[in-house]
Amino acid sequence: MTMSERETRTADEPDILAELQAEVARDLAEERPPAGGPAYQVVSALVVLVLGLGAAYLSYGYGLGSLRRPGPGLWPFAVSLLIVVLAVMLLVVGRTLDDAEKFTRASLLVLAGGATFVVFALLLPTIGFEVPALLLGIVWLRFLGGETWRSTIVISIATTAAFYLLFLYGLKIPLPHLLAF
Repeated sequence: MTMSERETRTADEPDILAELQAEVARDLAEERPPAGGPAYQVVSALVVLVLGLGAAYLSYGYGLGSLRRPGPGLWPFAVSLLIVVLAVMLLVVGRTLDDAEKFTRASLLVLAGGATFVVFALLLPTIGFEVPALLLGIVWLRFLGGETWRSTIVISIATTAAFYLLFLYGLKIPLPHLLAF
């Protein structure tokens, strides 16, 4: 088969990759909520800003410590500040963007996820790290994520144990905790 015969044969055959990409693009377009416009960008940025400031306030209350001896609130505080900075950037730039989606019923899952973090932060100093972390994993995986009970329990316990070991023994951060090993 000569080169020109191969080129002719390839031009006549359908491009499978292009067809798959077009089909995926159509499926995604059908599932996507309607566009919301710049107002939704600004509202989203304000919500994230309030959450970031609230998280910074709560984490500051746990004590920041220093970089050599970090307190339990240092890294949550740093992440909260990053969230605040990104929210301010979205406020500045968001008015010119129009790619935001309208709020739908699925948007409530994001609010529920944020509310669980607030509950986690409030329970942490009272009953320690283990129980709120385990409950957070269960709520996120089973109720917000729709996972099976088996995977929810296994992943929640493993994640809580991993963070317990990481923060208390790896990073030596004195989190309030019930169990001591």
